[in-house]
Amino acid sequence: MAAEDKSKTETAAGTAQTAGQTKIVWDDSNMRSVYSNVSNVAGGREEIVLLFGMNQAWHAGQPEVKVQLTDRIVLSPFAAKRLAVLLNNVITDYENKFGKLEIGVDRPAGAPMQ
Repeated sequence: MAAEDKSKTETAAGTAQTAGQTKIVWDDSNMRSVYSNVSNVAGGREEIVLLFGMNQAWHAGQPEVKVQLTDRIVLSPFAAKRLAVLLNNVITDYENKFGKLEIGVDRPAGAPMQ
């Protein structure tokens, strides 16, 4: 297929454009990278809050685990839903390539979500 026939074109690194839509340029000049091994989500009618941090517990069985929160991201419910779809797609692709991820958080059948 010729490049001009594609409905989505990849341009320079960090840019993408779909025919008839605005070009998106990802500017990473102020981006920082952080590692998180703990996350939590809270939300209400107007916003969804994502919390990220580090669990630095060295051994199991501690009576208390302190999580050092490092980042908070506040999203509209619409942006949060788009993020959920993107994350689901990325995880599905990962599992198709490398196998199912088992995270060990099974809920008993019929148990309410908390």
